[in-house]
Amino acid sequence: MLRQNKLKASLKQDKPVLGLLNSIPSPLIVEMIGYAGYDFVILDMEHVGVNPETLENMIRSAESAGLTPLVRVPNLEASTIMRVLDNGAMGIVAPRIRNRAEAEQIVSASRYYPLGTRGISGGRCTGFGTIDLVSYMELANREIMVVAMIEDRDGVENINEIASVLGIDMILEGAIDLSQSYGYPARPIEPVVQKAIQHVASKSQAHAVPFCAIPRAEGQFEAWRRQGVNAFLMGDDRGISFRALKAQIAMYK
Repeated sequence: MLRQNKLKASLKQDKPVLGLLNSIPSPLIVEMIGYAGYDFVILDMEHVGVNPETLENMIRSAESAGLTPLVRVPNLEASTIMRVLDNGAMGIVAPRIRNRAEAEQIVSASRYYPLGTRGISGGRCTGFGTIDLVSYMELANREIMVVAMIEDRDGVENINEIASVLGIDMILEGAIDLSQSYGYPARPIEPVVQKAIQHVASKSQAHAVPFCAIPRAEGQFEAWRRQGVNAFLMGDDRGISFRALKAQIAMYK
């Protein structure tokens, strides 16, 4: 059943929040992320082949561990967004948002009238009828988050209009893909790429939309904090797990 969005509440109170991208489609991993102390998790459907039933169980695991579950959808289709939210996700992360029209599209697909056009259904999001539909629609419009990822040059150039769309709750940078737009594929630390990210952050903050940074080099976390950034995506569970496994076996080899 849909609850208060603790991530959204923390951001409104200017509290720092740390999240992780989930690339291992397992409810157990999601539960571990929550008990490890992270504030939110982004369950990835864009690059990960996760089936609908597993996704629903991963959302349940996040709920049981006090973790706010967002889902990165594979496309901007209203039907895709609707199914993810009906499964109980507390928000969607939309990749490659390039302009105002796309930002408005994802907001509309994620919210009910009068804020959007999302289709209504019962099921687990309403507690199987524990919350009446009218009350649920009001709760969902208030608590569900819409996060826009900026991953190419068009998104950077149009960030002012994207961030101004009512209903965009957070902007997330995607520097790895963004680096390709600037001719430096897989080199997110290049000055031109970092300048673009700074531009996105400043325009987001100018519109009072939280910006979520992904620290990739020493000192970046502290630098972002000094700029008033409170939301951070601290890598992905697959990479962290692999590095931990390598470090453990290296101790004995």
